[in-house]
Amino acid sequence: MNTKLAPAVVVLSQNSVIVGRKITNCLPGAKLYGLVNRTDDVDISFINFGETLRELFAAGTPIIGICAAGILIRTIAPLLMDKGQEPPILAVAEDGSAVVPLLGGLSGVNDLARHIGEALNTKPAITTTGDIRFHTALLSPPPGYHLANPEHGKKFIADLLAGRKVKLEGIAPWLSESNLPIDENGELTIQITENLGNYDSNCLVYHPAKIAISLTHPEPNTITQIQQILAESNLAAKAVAGIFAPLHLANNSQLQAIAKALGVPTRFFPENQLTELILAVTGADAQIISSPSSSIAVAISTQIINPATRGQAQGKLAIIGTGPGASKWMSPQVKEILAAATDLVGYKTYINLIGSLADGKRVHESDNRVEAERAYQALELAATGKYVAVVSSGDPGIYAMAAAVFEVLEQYHKPEWQTIDIQVAPGISAMQAAAATIGAPLGHDFCVISLSDILKPWEIIAQRITAAATSDLAIALYNPVSKERTWQLAAAKKILLEHRKPHTPVILGRNLGRKGEQVKVITLEELEPTLADMRTVIIIGSSHTRQIQHGENKVWVYTSRRYNSQE
Repeated sequence: MNTKLAPAVVVLSQNSVIVGRKITNCLPGAKLYGLVNRTDDVDISFINFGETLRELFAAGTPIIGICAAGILIRTIAPLLMDKGQEPPILAVAEDGSAVVPLLGGLSGVNDLARHIGEALNTKPAITTTGDIRFHTALLSPPPGYHLANPEHGKKFIADLLAGRKVKLEGIAPWLSESNLPIDENGELTIQITENLGNYDSNCLVYHPAKIAISLTHPEPNTITQIQQILAESNLAAKAVAGIFAPLHLANNSQLQAIAKALGVPTRFFPENQLTELILAVTGADAQIISSPSSSIAVAISTQIINPATRGQAQGKLAIIGTGPGASKWMSPQVKEILAAATDLVGYKTYINLIGSLADGKRVHESDNRVEAERAYQALELAATGKYVAVVSSGDPGIYAMAAAVFEVLEQYHKPEWQTIDIQVAPGISAMQAAAATIGAPLGHDFCVISLSDILKPWEIIAQRITAAATSDLAIALYNPVSKERTWQLAAAKKILLEHRKPHTPVILGRNLGRKGEQVKVITLEELEPTLADMRTVIIIGSSHTRQIQHGENKVWVYTSRRYNSQE
């Protein structure tokens, strides 16, 4: 396949999810998009089919619709402007019996259709004449080759179909093993070269990814120096396979800017010596191009360079919040991270919450109380070039793994950890979920306090409860009761009753977004340790928290925003 972005597999009904999963499982990074209220167990939910498809198309995302071809065509039609910029668009039958490439002939749609067809044991309905006759797609070469002059492709293929022969200059097995009418005296020419050339309508030029560039001290003018080296050596920038550098530069912004300017990936090695590094990429028989800077080396390999097999990628560590548990409360950002991650680190119960999003990942489970050990393991994995997602429930920055990771990062000062790209992806917290279910008890100033005295003494907790109570803040209590800790909630209640009225509304939210969800309203006077556990979040109202009846069976609780009067 010749696609730059991971595909979106779009389903409109639950009947299509099974086939959709078969497709996402065979396409690395692919995400399953499902219509809200009609599909479950999808990666990303959407409400408006037309808007979603047009946004994906505009972003250049390959689209595989498990639906009628007509609805895809009519939805995308207003955006059809430039054939050369169209991403692959395919329609797949709900039962997987048909795979129909619709658009994206220049971006590998037929290869994508064949790949999906293999996964579904279905022969794709490919109708492109050149593809069928020559058993190759000249306008969408395989990875490792770049077509330099696609504007001449249409006429070139038309001439081939009209019976003209083609001369092949250079080595490209995908062409020499095809059904192209190859003749050393052909009127047309195909060149496979890393050099720049004079392109005309009778010649297609493909640049093979054989050039490696290694850097040891990137600077603002390094990209200019690289371009000068390539130009003086008559080398095409599109033949550059990647930027290769010592591992300690993985987080270097100049290096990242250079790779972005050239449109190539970066890979990293432990070697610091320039010659050792470049030969590790290209092999001992490579041609080393001289450079004006001792921090730049350019080499031409005798073979296509696949960057994914050289060195390692920059490690990534994402600390994510899955929300309370329900898939509908998981953010699109978190789902995208889970789709891209190679490794998942977390408490087994939390990893189980993400369901099929864990499929195909290396899962590293641990006990709930070993946060520091889990953080250390995640950083170590990421330092080897893996994309690691540390899975927390709720929001990872609220009594969860984000703080644990940064604590460990600061404690150990390991140089290899400095190379990791770290991000925190927020989630819906338990207090937000509980509050939303019952109304708006956190509608004005509030605070959050954990009753666990494992990491801080009870004296500190008691001081904070007292301060919050005297300040008339609504209070969200986390970790209220465990098997070993049963007295803290009773002690907290005693402090609160010194400053709050007995009828103050209290919300108990348990197993939010999961099986057995319970949200109920009681009074502060009724609050007892037997009503809560570690899966419960408790919200204590302020003096301005109100409870109102709505209809016969619904009670809403909210904290007023107005402080014009006191009770």
